[in-house]
Amino acid sequence: MMNLLAWTKMIALASLFPAAFLRVVRASERTESVGAEAGGLSLREIVRRRIHHGDGRFKNPFARAAQGSPWTVIKWKLFSVNRFKSQYAQERVSPVSVDWEAIEGDRGLSVTFLKHAGILIKDLDDHILVDPIFWSFSRFIKDFTPLAFDVKKLPAPQHVLVTHGHYDHLDVTTLSSFAKETHVITPLGYDDLFGSLGMNRRTRLDWFDSFKEGGREITLLPCDHWTMRNPLEGPNRSLWGSYLIKTAAGPLIYVSGDTAYFRGFREIGKEFPIDLAVINLGAYEPRWMMAAHHMNPAETVKAFKELGAERLMVVHWGTFRLGDEPVYLPPIDIQREMKKEGLLSRLVSLEHGRTLFLK
Repeated sequence: MMNLLAWTKMIALASLFPAAFLRVVRASERTESVGAEAGGLSLREIVRRRIHHGDGRFKNPFARAAQGSPWTVIKWKLFSVNRFKSQYAQERVSPVSVDWEAIEGDRGLSVTFLKHAGILIKDLDDHILVDPIFWSFSRFIKDFTPLAFDVKKLPAPQHVLVTHGHYDHLDVTTLSSFAKETHVITPLGYDDLFGSLGMNRRTRLDWFDSFKEGGREITLLPCDHWTMRNPLEGPNRSLWGSYLIKTAAGPLIYVSGDTAYFRGFREIGKEFPIDLAVINLGAYEPRWMMAAHHMNPAETVKAFKELGAERLMVVHWGTFRLGDEPVYLPPIDIQREMKKEGLLSRLVSLEHGRTLFLK
């Protein structure tokens, strides 16, 4: 029998991975694959036909199969062989410091890797935060990159972008640290959550919808993922997505959010001239569990090539160990894969707290 602590950990994991606890939801509320319905349709045609809209919840047009049994996570954590376990002794806690003077002194465009999937984009005089998380979202999951600075030193963001509702991307404690009038951009849904926070200055986007302000345009794009906050309510009460940010400074930044590899990368790359692709790379092992939710390094390189982006930066690693691989492994793996493809010079290697100055 698993003890209470172990069950609590399983519930936390259930909020992150769709294979867990989904059969507690009524059969009519299960997430099913609609890949056959989407067929060979383009991304824009899928959106035009609203194939990703269901009755009371959203659907994933790119899913290869229906969500699995609630025992999949239990099978993973209790019965599968973890070939990385011996490497955990090499994991180190690395406090995050940021050179705020350099960022604020730059009048162009910069991207700072804060922690986990959280990045800060300084676009001329404005600050855009994507999926910010300043602390651990669960006391049962270790934070390997604690902030070494007071969050009050963080420049007040003009816009906060959220890709989806999983707890490691939409963190209520972090959001509560911002002024209530902060402008938040999210996919459709999440009204109750942000209403409870008193953050009502929001822009809600469906796929291919855009927010425009001056010379800046922020567009929500499709991706192959899902979302859930409460396993008892089931998945996909709200939408998820990637972002394309046409900066006021000029360059286009693509932010993948969490996504499995899917055919949409090629279409996105053909339509948009991307300067920097920021792709989530982490929690990709074991593949039998994670392939439907997160890309591994080889898939990340394939997606980067299909996007046609000039440069690649990877995040979603180093902070929380959410898969089998140790937290330090993703940057090592992606360097190997990029070198194999002759693309190493286009990889932006940033540690947490470091900044890429683009223009």
